[in-house]
Amino acid sequence: MNQLKKAHTKYPVLELIQNRWSARSFRTDKDISMDDLYTLIEAGSWAASSSNEQPWKFILAPRGSEQYQKVYDALMDGNKPWCKNAAAFIVCLIRTQVEKTGKDNFYAMHDLGLANSHILLQATSMDIACHPMAGIDKNKLIEVFNIPEGIKPAVVIALGYLDEAQKLEEPFLTRELTPRNRKSLEEIIM
Repeated sequence: MNQLKKAHTKYPVLELIQNRWSARSFRTDKDISMDDLYTLIEAGSWAASSSNEQPWKFILAPRGSEQYQKVYDALMDGNKPWCKNAAAFIVCLIRTQVEKTGKDNFYAMHDLGLANSHILLQATSMDIACHPMAGIDKNKLIEVFNIPEGIKPAVVIALGYLDEAQKLEEPFLTRELTPRNRKSLEEIIM
């Protein structure tokens, strides 16, 4: 664990939560196995969801696959420099309507967030670094993956094994070496 990035909390929280952070420097010599990717999705699948809808969908894109290049090409330019060494991507999508009723699912994004949180914590427990990002071209993802109506891309998670921060260019190097911080509890409790 990068001690610089470990969360220093006022109250005791799980060490797994303290150790989770959004890395940008990934090793190029170590891939993530499909079994490990399935383990991450399995973890996400056990998240709570409104009415047990489980409105999440995922596209797995390991390095070297056709899917990987499609995801990389759909990243915004600001993410491409540090994502080029990711061992895999997970495209995270939501089903926008409730299966039973066809009505809009207003909780789908929230539920996907819970599933993604499980994925990130599972990855952390497996020493897999991960970085969720919204800087993606959603329309391009819909096109290249032929995503059907009613399913929408939300975020992409870049994954890999942590590498040295010094391999990054600016401004990513500074971001990788800057300690994490959060708003105080007084700022977020109303």
